[in-house]
Amino acid sequence: MAEQNWLSERFTEHKDRLHALAYRMLGSPGEAEDAVQETWLRVSRAGTGDLENPAGWLTTITARVCLNMLEARRNRREEPAGVLPPEPAAPRTSLHPGTHAGMHPTGRSGPEEEALLADSVGAALMVVLDTLTPAERLAFVLHDVFAVSFGEIGEIIERSPAAARQLASRARRRLQGAADASDAARSPKREIVAAFLSASRNGDFAALLEILDPDVVVGEVRGSHAVATFFAGRAEAARLALVDGVAAAAWFHLGRPKAVFAFTVSGGKITRIVIDTDPERLRDLDIVVLTASDKERR
Repeated sequence: MAEQNWLSERFTEHKDRLHALAYRMLGSPGEAEDAVQETWLRVSRAGTGDLENPAGWLTTITARVCLNMLEARRNRREEPAGVLPPEPAAPRTSLHPGTHAGMHPTGRSGPEEEALLADSVGAALMVVLDTLTPAERLAFVLHDVFAVSFGEIGEIIERSPAAARQLASRARRRLQGAADASDAARSPKREIVAAFLSASRNGDFAALLEILDPDVVVGEVRGSHAVATFFAGRAEAARLALVDGVAAAAWFHLGRPKAVFAFTVSGGKITRIVIDTDPERLRDLDIVVLTASDKERR
């Protein structure tokens, strides 16, 4: 009984920070509350032994719960996700919560905090967050928001500190790219690519012919009629994006890019489309998904 009371006190002491972590991981107040409740269920069933760092242990368990929930989202997309590492034992290392601009000193995530997060992230960046893998999202949130070291993050996801650093860096580049991409996102090429995707998605053959150069080339397919026939009704999963700062299109599956469509535009017409599906090359690209306007969706 004494041990259970001690656990309850430690959990209550850190609950606000755990909720803040879960909210930034999951982006939903309701799911964050569910994650914190699941954390308590796991904590209450666990033996503490010689637990010296309850804050680190609770943070680790909450992070694993959030990873499971993010993986469940991927499962709902109709394909099984990878198996996560087993629940960790009470860690000996220390996790020190940090502060971040816009974050309440106590880590509380109330209505004001949710508004601040929405203002700082924005709809476009939330789209980018959803394209990150669970490990990328966790590494970014723990390091950039909660000042957790890459060594400690690596222990949570069972990867090296260098791998954890790379995950956070990749997430940061995508988020920063989305924030800094407003000029490139409003370029004339973006409008042409968006119009192509809309026409392709809707199977609008006439609109595709208007956008395509008569001598357009896509691999072995040549000529506007042949290319329009190939793409009509076939771009439903492609998303408008900036790829290394240039307007393009990308297809994601389970949060990972599977294909990138690069466009060459001349005189307001698309003259070439290159489709890259090589996993090694895609891994090195900075891909920022853009939110299409209502006009571009039509």
